[in-house]
Amino acid sequence: MRAERFWRAALEVSRTAASSGALIPLSTERLELPNCAPFILRRLQGAPPRHLREPGPRPNPFLPWDRPLEVGPLGPDHLLLLNKYPVQDGHLLLITQRWLPQSGWLSVSDWQAVAEVGADTGGLWFFNNSPTAGASQPHRHLQLLPRASGEPSCPLAADLLAQLDGRAALWPWAYRLDRRGPGDGNDLADLYAHHCASLGLGRPARDPQPLHPYNLLFDDDWFLTIRRSREHGAGFSVNALGFAGYLLLTGHSDLDWLQRHGPLRLLQEVAAPAAG
Repeated sequence: MRAERFWRAALEVSRTAASSGALIPLSTERLELPNCAPFILRRLQGAPPRHLREPGPRPNPFLPWDRPLEVGPLGPDHLLLLNKYPVQDGHLLLITQRWLPQSGWLSVSDWQAVAEVGADTGGLWFFNNSPTAGASQPHRHLQLLPRASGEPSCPLAADLLAQLDGRAALWPWAYRLDRRGPGDGNDLADLYAHHCASLGLGRPARDPQPLHPYNLLFDDDWFLTIRRSREHGAGFSVNALGFAGYLLLTGHSDLDWLQRHGPLRLLQEVAAPAAG
């Protein structure tokens, strides 16, 4: 059993930050659409937060970071921070303490920080490498939605495991999915490099930066990389969580289109096509 001290610390900081107004949870309502299962659809209520509005110049929220949202440092290079606009309680960001671009290559140091957190607190990790992949901030950050032991990490976790076992059809877009096991960060770094090379995203040792936008999703059991072609489809803004089975509807979303075509078609609209 994990100690889950990072998760418990995040919940404690969340209570204080919420009471001071530093934390602004998204207000949503769940929509039940039978043809969309197992996806979880939520409709945003009220005005969208800043990161969901039209893009434009804005200050880096992580330099300096908002101190009431700080959970704690991870060595000299990384920090755990609450997401100011969380999608659940304890929604964590793993950020670099100095400026590094979200669109650059993730480093061995980044993966070692992920492994340090993962040894204590499990859950669903995700990364949006650029605005085309759904990133709202240019400063490097990975995100973690903590999960209790034995709890599914996301709505599509069962489908991903079924694909790994050969019990489910493959998706019709460019992605790589592999099993993962416990490690010190090197296992994640190796999977990341392998996926990037096989999807044509490039190689960190050769290319200055990734050649195409992409998302990462992973938990204790699997590691998934998706090559992206665009950020929006049918009025939906789709980041890595879309490929985990979570969709957020705003005033721009075409719900009729989604009901006609289904969530998998939406993901196909925003992912790069699978190689012939």
